[in-house]
Amino acid sequence: MYDITKKSKTLRSAKAKAVLTLKPATIARIRGGTVPKGDPLPVAKVAAIQAAKNNSQIIPYCHPLPLTFVGCDIQLGEKEITITTEVKAIHPTGVEMEALTAASVAALTLYDMLKQIDSTMTIGEVRLEEKRGGKSDFLEEKSTDLKAAVLVTSDSISSGQKTDLSGKLIVERLEKERIAVVSYDVIADDQEEIQKKLIAYADTMKVNFVLTTGGTGFSKRDFSPEATAQVIEREIPGIPEALRAYGQERTPYSMLSRGIAGLRGNTIIVNLPGSKKGVADSLDALFPALLHSAAMLSGGGHPEKPRKKK
Repeated sequence: MYDITKKSKTLRSAKAKAVLTLKPATIARIRGGTVPKGDPLPVAKVAAIQAAKNNSQIIPYCHPLPLTFVGCDIQLGEKEITITTEVKAIHPTGVEMEALTAASVAALTLYDMLKQIDSTMTIGEVRLEEKRGGKSDFLEEKSTDLKAAVLVTSDSISSGQKTDLSGKLIVERLEKERIAVVSYDVIADDQEEIQKKLIAYADTMKVNFVLTTGGTGFSKRDFSPEATAQVIEREIPGIPEALRAYGQERTPYSMLSRGIAGLRGNTIIVNLPGSKKGVADSLDALFPALLHSAAMLSGGGHPEKPRKKK
């Protein structure tokens, strides 16, 4: 299966449709309740629910999902039956295949129950009507002039005893997100120096984002949260909450990070852990949501995303 370990959980939904074409006389028998095998409609609905829940056992590369909702609506026309299924889950991967499988199996169930009285039936289109959720729903129209600064706070790295890995990882990720890194600095774990750097990034360089790495633990020289708290004007508690929640599902040590986040002017400052793994997890949790903050600071709101239609 495709590795979805790094993906964040979001509310996913999908709708699919299948159409069964048959004789008008067969439709009449369904309406009149004279189908030999009984009323096929409730049976097809149950089959759709079972199919969605067991999709991963049918489609090899699909992940097992904890579905929160499966719905199936069946409409009778003059010479066709239209099946519409809807599936929801809060999960890292989408539910398109669950919706499509549900619609397909519902159509097959109707076919099975009606084939005794109608040999002309055909299962026509089975298609995805829409899907919502997932990373693509939250992608922003990225500004081309977003700027960031990266600050590594470490006595051992600044003295040359160790090589910086976490800060460089942040730089790589920011560049991948098309955010220009205009400053990358390595300094000692000194609270006053950290504060000076953060103020310069926000007040003089006026960058959009400052990401720090290191100094968020329990050491007597871990000052990044304290320095940040002295500099920011407004706290953003949701960011560190999200980072720790995301990290805690992947390591038992995420809860030990004391990192905070906040605003100074229009600059967002975020403390990341010092370890490369902690930084990698934090960056996966930050993006793409962090990009929306730039739009918010420039006066944008939270526009409703259009539903994806296929």
